[in-house]
Amino acid sequence: MNTTTLKSLLVEYENKRNKKIEEAEYRKAQLYKENPRFEEIDSSLSTLSITASKNLINSNDFEYLNNLRKQIENLKKEKHDLLISVTGDENYLQPVYECKLCNDTGYITENYNTKMCNCLKQQLFNIEYNKSNIFNLENHKFENFLSTLYSDDVDKDKYNSDISPRGNIEKIRNISQNFIDNFDDINCKNLLFTGSTGLGKTFLSGCIANEILKKGKNVLYQTAPVMLDTIIDYRFGKTDGSIYNSLLDVDLLIIDDLGTECMNNMKFSELFNIINTRLLNQNKKVTKTIISTNLNIQNLFKNYDERIVSRLIGNYDICRFFGDDIRLMRKK
Repeated sequence: MNTTTLKSLLVEYENKRNKKIEEAEYRKAQLYKENPRFEEIDSSLSTLSITASKNLINSNDFEYLNNLRKQIENLKKEKHDLLISVTGDENYLQPVYECKLCNDTGYITENYNTKMCNCLKQQLFNIEYNKSNIFNLENHKFENFLSTLYSDDVDKDKYNSDISPRGNIEKIRNISQNFIDNFDDINCKNLLFTGSTGLGKTFLSGCIANEILKKGKNVLYQTAPVMLDTIIDYRFGKTDGSIYNSLLDVDLLIIDDLGTECMNNMKFSELFNIINTRLLNQNKKVTKTIISTNLNIQNLFKNYDERIVSRLIGNYDICRFFGDDIRLMRKK
């Protein structure tokens, strides 16, 4: 992990958090101005809370303390009801943080243990890995995935299928949706996208990634050549282990362009280790993988040893993309 990148991100998080707090304070000031009763209630609540705290320590008059508590509860209820009637939102005075888990701090504490929030971890992935691989998630959305760009003609001789390219891509989209819906199900298989270039494999991977991100998961995108070269660099001590550990335990790993890398025995072993370790769901968490390749199943057997291909055949839903290059269709 690049510490400079992390420090820069934490400054951004602090500025973002402060801005949200300032916006909430502004809403509060406007509310006080337009509805003075809010300020009166808050002032009374502050006075009563201080009085209650002092008497809790110095007094044994429980009836008096209970009376103070009732006054506080009544004022809180009045404020809540008034806030609903004026704004329609009981959280109107609260800062609207982008991340509800960490409140834009970048870290969360559970059972007295503090750890990096998924939102910050994803930012680091995007900066250090995903964007460097030209993986643009901004436009990768299902609403932009048009099945109408695929031919509706059935041509068994051309496509070696009894359904049309459009029927096939709609079937793959349904498989992808099931993958999203059942992401945390250990029995739900990974995805292997095969087919020629220009058929939407990378784009559909991005659409899935966006939906997985909405679930609060992390996504790491790597092309096979870059991923394997990075692992080899790590093995030879040229980089730290942060990227390697992330490849093993990130929620969703997308390996693109499998088959375009220059393979050797060391890379075969590393590729198998990544695929196999993620299938074992180490660290007691479900990890899923999407692999896309221009190779068909027969060529996968030719290019990779049986251990790798057997893992793919047995643990991945194989989706074969076919049809005409949709990038050319988009330009028409």
